[in-house]
Amino acid sequence: MDSDPLLYDLKYHHIGVDVGTGSARALIIDENGKSIASAFKDIDEWQPQPGIHEQSVSQIWNSVCYAVKEALSQSGIQPESVRSIAFAATCSLALFTHDTNEPVAASGRESADQDHNVILWMDQRAKLEAEAINKTQHELLKYFGGSISVLMELPKILWLKHHMSEANFRRCKFYDLSDALTYVATRNQRFPCTENCTRDALQIGVDGTAKGWSREFLEAVELEILAAEKFKRIGGVCRHGRAPPAGISAGHLCEMSARDLGLKPDVTVGVGTIDSYCGWVGTAGLNFDGQQNFPLHSRMAVVAGTSACYIVASRKPVFVEGIWGPYQDWVLPGYWMSEGGQVATGMLLEHVIEIHPAYDAALKLANNSDLSIYDFLDRHLEHMRSKTGAPDISYLGRNYFYYGDLFGNRSPIADPSMTGSVVGLTGDKSIDNLAIQYYGVLEFIALQMRHTISKMNEAGTEVNSLCISGSVANNANLMRLVATSCDMPVVIPRQVGAAVCFGAAILGATAIAKTLARGAGSLWSVMQDLSQQGEIRQPEKNALLKDLLDVKYVIYLEQCERQRVFRDMVEKAVSSHMERPA
Repeated sequence: MDSDPLLYDLKYHHIGVDVGTGSARALIIDENGKSIASAFKDIDEWQPQPGIHEQSVSQIWNSVCYAVKEALSQSGIQPESVRSIAFAATCSLALFTHDTNEPVAASGRESADQDHNVILWMDQRAKLEAEAINKTQHELLKYFGGSISVLMELPKILWLKHHMSEANFRRCKFYDLSDALTYVATRNQRFPCTENCTRDALQIGVDGTAKGWSREFLEAVELEILAAEKFKRIGGVCRHGRAPPAGISAGHLCEMSARDLGLKPDVTVGVGTIDSYCGWVGTAGLNFDGQQNFPLHSRMAVVAGTSACYIVASRKPVFVEGIWGPYQDWVLPGYWMSEGGQVATGMLLEHVIEIHPAYDAALKLANNSDLSIYDFLDRHLEHMRSKTGAPDISYLGRNYFYYGDLFGNRSPIADPSMTGSVVGLTGDKSIDNLAIQYYGVLEFIALQMRHTISKMNEAGTEVNSLCISGSVANNANLMRLVATSCDMPVVIPRQVGAAVCFGAAILGATAIAKTLARGAGSLWSVMQDLSQQGEIRQPEKNALLKDLLDVKYVIYLEQCERQRVFRDMVEKAVSSHMERPA
């Protein structure tokens, strides 16, 4: 795709906001995509019971406003220079009344705090509802790798139907969190119609969100009320039930929100999206040497921090077990988006090293050297390699086989019951052993990424490069393992931690471009024009490392499969002894 010239005034700035699980972050960029300033503010979370996670839109908005004003203060720019803002957020469910726009308690109880009106993405209250939806075996479930997840919004809405009075449920309006923030910013209850509005509503709700489902599917899962009265109970859609593409204008800041943010009311609010897809926008357009050999459809964007999302835009629909999608025209018109991921990436690394007996001693040494625990362990592995004369640090862990689905598997198996396993444990409690276990986790993350990409490419995607952002992209050992195991180049932005914010800012800039060009602006062209220069890490030519990773991949697949076989064997052995219900 050719790059169009930028269509907005070059003296202006754009703001991207990323509302994560624990904080809201704002990033200001200039007309060239250069990051000017950023700031963040923590967000509260309430967990009244295990598996129940709630937040507050008003408290989130306060954190957003603090972060934006702090970033403005740090930047020294004038508020008048800000032309756009857009919001990315977790795939969480926000609740309001459709008639009075008041918050509705996420618990479903009238006596609860109404301000706690967000069911967080990680909430697992709707297990029975997810099972009920999956039992329909509806053909649209193929867009979710075969089954809808308890973490998705639709089962949570069904849970609310089962736990609220009918009158109160009928008053509810359900928003993706990013759409709720866009509503607060603009006070526009309806998104604008597009040229596609003469068609039927989308058949699927991307990532299991509330919006975009066909009437027929909603009837099948007993949520037909969502389509009633021109979809007035769903936020973020037009009156035809269609969600507009990300990066078009949702209007301007209302007077109150402009004051809250320290901005002017003429600021354009771009339609945002789920944080993972904003991460794709901020990552997939990276500029790098030889980029002409890696067209858009060949680039997988990996946004990896606490967890990881893998997103690829394909030229045709590709269905893969354990992969969400493909979603047509979602974010980028003309492409089909598919999404996989790991439930725990950075969280897995943190968990494994923190439970090791040598962790406290290693952390003290790391602090004394002014190093992160990860940098310390990387240096310690190199010290061990040098001391033993090993040809590569991978050789140190050659007999340690770690499988790390401690928090279940999202891709490519889509089995939440998966757990971890280890072959090679000893009684060693030393820092040396901690370093080997740390390396084992890095190896597992790389091998599972290879597993997912292999499954996707076998089904028809064309991934041959990885654009990786997020905190784990700072880990040079991990990037080396990923590039070599997957046998493809890894491209890393200079600012690895700001991809989601950066993507949101690009969506705001695109809304300006589309407005000035009367809808003709291209998201891809703005992504290319504003994106950062990336650093390429090629697969290692080290034959030992490659051979080790290849055989470790075979063992990884065996560990994955044997765990499920073992569970089936045990289930058969005990099932005849269990009491059967009357």
